[in-house]
Parts: sequence; C-alpha cells; structure tokens
Amino acid sequence: MANEKDDKDGVIEALFERAKDYAETRGDLFKLKAIKKAAEIGSSVISAIVTAILFLVFLLMLNIGLGFWVGELLGSTYLGFFALAGFYLIVGIIVNSSSKKILKGPIADSIIKKIND
Repeated sequence: MANEKDDKDGVIEALFERAKDYAETRGDLFKLKAIKKAAEIGSSVISAIVTAILFLVFLLMLNIGLGFWVGELLGSTYLGFFALAGFYLIVGIIVNSSSKKILKGPIADSIIKKIND
C-alpha cells in the first residue's frame, strides 16, 4: 500500500515537473517571438527613416530648382520661391483637413499589420 502511494506521489511529482518545464518553454518562446517582432519593427522603422531622409533631400533639391525656374519665369527669384511656398501652403491645408483619411488610417493599418505578421 505504501508502495502505491509512493508511485502516485512520483507520478504527480513528474507531472508537476513537466508542467513547470512546459511553462518555462512557453515563456522562453514568448520572449523569442517578442524579440523577433521588435527587431522586425525596429528595422522597418530605421529603413523607413533612411528612405524618408533620402526622399526629403531629393524634394529639397527639386524645390530649390523649381523655385529658381519659376522665379525666372516670373522675372524675380524670390517670387518663384513665394509661389512655391503658397502652393505648399494650400497642399498643407488640404492634407491637414483630411489627414485622418490620408495619413493616420494607412499608417495605423501598416503598424497593426506589422505587429500581427
């Protein structure tokens, strides 16, 4: 009878040990998945920042050229830059008034998709 009790205790102890190992393994797996996701998101953010900087430099050079060109057409360099500034003011007002639809929604969707992948 004592032998049966020792066998049951041994089985229960082994079961608890396996459950403990399982919980530790699941915890480690969760950590690794979180690290992988953070690395993917971090690399995507850095890549987007570098791309945005390069694109902004391109736009800056393009706008300087356009400012001089429009200024030449208008007969005065500063008028060309004022014309471009007015154009960007109008575009900025339009983008600001519809920013939720144009910017916030797609950016939020992109972040959610990245996290869920």
